[in-house]
Amino acid sequence: MPIDFYYLLISPPCRAVMLTAEAVGVKLNMKELDIFKGEQMKPEFVALNPQHCIPTLVDGDFVIWESRPTCSYLASKYGKDDSLFPNDPRARAEVERLNYFDMGTLFHRFGEYVVSGDAKTGRLNLYQ
Repeated sequence: MPIDFYYLLISPPCRAVMLTAEAVGVKLNMKELDIFKGEQMKPEFVALNPQHCIPTLVDGDFVIWESRPTCSYLASKYGKDDSLFPNDPRARAEVERLNYFDMGTLFHRFGEYVVSGDAKTGRLNLYQ
């Protein structure tokens, strides 16, 4: 059964899931959504993911969104060993600690540095 993956290529979280799928040998059925055109608000997508966000992965009757738990799911279910998501509680805690640090601190701060914009106009300024 194919694994559907709803994504936007410019999204770093989406690319993280794509890299994890590649690392564990999972072929994704790629379904790009243009969030700038509001495609994530279509009723058929909202029925899958009521938070209407990407990345979203559909594996049979299981639907998951948010990149970090999606990567953990792929590594746990499809990984040939536990090298990406360890079974050992201490090693797994370290992976989770780094994921939470990325989510709560690093990704946000990096985004503030690289991308700024005007909330009223939606205009973005990208720094290189």
